[in-house]
Amino acid sequence: MDHFQQGALQRLSAREREVLVYLAAGHTYAAIAHCMEVSPHTVDTYLRRIRGKTGARHRMHLLLLAMGVTAPKGTRLPPVPAPPASAPRTGLAVEAS
Repeated sequence: MDHFQQGALQRLSAREREVLVYLAAGHTYAAIAHCMEVSPHTVDTYLRRIRGKTGARHRMHLLLLAMGVTAPKGTRLPPVPAPPASAPRTGLAVEAS
């Protein structure tokens, strides 16, 4: 992790750091929202702010930052295990009319 990213992580709000902890633990946006008692949209807003402060380009980059890991270029990470059947699904549910 470079100096800029370390400083940016220190500038995150407590709630932004909380979102990163949940994300690093493998929770979906919906699960994070439930744990923090906010909407999934709010979680997405926190993650956009975190990306802006840290320069992270995508969710995987955020995960690496949250874990304090710098992966060598070309490294393939193992797949994340599937959540238990009772866990909320990722994304927004769309109701059929």
